[in-house]
Amino acid sequence: MGPSALQEGMEVGPWHVVSLCGRGSYGAVYRVEKRQEPQAGAFALKVALHAWDPRFEREAELLSRVRHESVPRLEDWGEWKVRGGGVYPYLVMEWVEGEGLYEWAAQRRVSSQEVARVLGQVARALEATHAVGGVHRDVKGDNVRVRSGDGRAVLMDFGSGNYQGARPLTHQPPPPGTYEYQSPESLRFQWEGLGQRVGRYEAGPPDDVYALGVTAYRVVTGRYPPEMKVEKTEEGYRVLGREWVGPEQWVEVSPELGKLIQQMLAEEPSARGSAAEVAQALERVAQSHEPEQSHGSPVEGASNVRSVGPEVLRRARKWVPWVAACVGGMGWAVSVEWARVSRLEEGFEAGREESQAGEKRDAGTVGLADAVLEAPAPGSFPEPAANGVGLDMPKQPFPGQRQPPCGKALVSVNGGCWVRSGDVMPPCGANAYEWRKGCYVPIFPPPRPQTSHPQ
Repeated sequence: MGPSALQEGMEVGPWHVVSLCGRGSYGAVYRVEKRQEPQAGAFALKVALHAWDPRFEREAELLSRVRHESVPRLEDWGEWKVRGGGVYPYLVMEWVEGEGLYEWAAQRRVSSQEVARVLGQVARALEATHAVGGVHRDVKGDNVRVRSGDGRAVLMDFGSGNYQGARPLTHQPPPPGTYEYQSPESLRFQWEGLGQRVGRYEAGPPDDVYALGVTAYRVVTGRYPPEMKVEKTEEGYRVLGREWVGPEQWVEVSPELGKLIQQMLAEEPSARGSAAEVAQALERVAQSHEPEQSHGSPVEGASNVRSVGPEVLRRARKWVPWVAACVGGMGWAVSVEWARVSRLEEGFEAGREESQAGEKRDAGTVGLADAVLEAPAPGSFPEPAANGVGLDMPKQPFPGQRQPPCGKALVSVNGGCWVRSGDVMPPCGANAYEWRKGCYVPIFPPPRPQTSHPQ
């Protein structure tokens, strides 16, 4: 018996399981009711899949500090002791009935004012998080739900969050989050330190604001903003910046909203403004009385992105788990996101074309606090969509990838060492590579210990 085997009618602490909502690499989410108070309605139970997982304690601490109507309310947290051994942390949060931000925007012709209103609420949630010394670290449309009842945006999934004074859980790159939403300063840390593997990147409030800018750009245009250019030099890698293409090049958008999106995506962190300043600016756009411009009618000569975006979003995979594993007793961390960073070396133009095609390549932590509208049958987990995004096995190993001999539990493919991602079957999504009817992730050796003495 374990968290992944919970059935309808079972109990975790005082919580009665109603149905499964979803499952990621670190946790499973269930719709539950309080055993003694069923009239209180539904709640979201998030249970760790790994005993003693420290992420849950940190997430619970951060959620307990934040009090805002656009942040899920923490109802309870504790430990579930399983017969036969194992103690699994769990969280219980308010149930958020609604739809994801990208789906919300794709299924209707939203105006600049409507977009600004919703994004302003997310910015206020970030303001409240930053005010208590916290940082979300995975802001994106997939982690925002627009509530059905009142249309309020709720920032979900604080599983990647951090706060001042929290003990670090990872000691090497990459930082938590989703690559496309990571700030220029984070990318510079990763790329320009590639191969050195020293230190760790500490995300701050400017990183969250930047990720909100990426989210805004995608909500408005249906695509990611232009990627940061990376150049390979004799010394290593150098991040050059981007060729800016404003959202107004793709769709009709309020000039004020377009300028604000560009501000949030500024390469200089101080130029983005705080979450509070961004929220105020978004609220001004939302309250403006200029003629509304619905995002769905592209300007003359621009690609009809909004006609493409909704279709891509509808057929994109719902579950793109963040995969991490330790193999045997050797302690090699499998970092899929780091593999994605390395994959960019194969061609930055190809990566930019994928983004502009509107493909859903988000690969951060699964929105485990998300309240999905249609839960699968009890005892079953959602299967990948038949037309989900898949990655072909590369013809050569990634830079820095472990090479044969690979050791036990690993396989050698095209000169690199790989490990199979559990029982996951193709299509593997944006986090794993398909090979021989299985899904595999690359192995990278641990960082070398420092040989110099600290000064």
